[in-house]
Amino acid sequence: MQGTVRTYDAETRSGSVLLDDGTELPFDAEAFAAGGLRLLRFGQRVNLALDGARISAVTLSTFPLPPTTPT
Repeated sequence: MQGTVRTYDAETRSGSVLLDDGTELPFDAEAFAAGGLRLLRFGQRVNLALDGARISAVTLSTFPLPPTTPT
């Protein structure tokens, strides 16, 4: 799934993305770290991995998503 960065706080390493349908989803520092990124900026296009309704990883749209681990 893809979205666009709406907010990002470099101190907390959390923020939110807008899906193409306008839905806003928050992500936490754990999801940011899972994507291997160092920084995001407003308006940046990103790939999202979801675990139910929660974002489990966020990375650049040109990067592959990290492999998922079975629970």
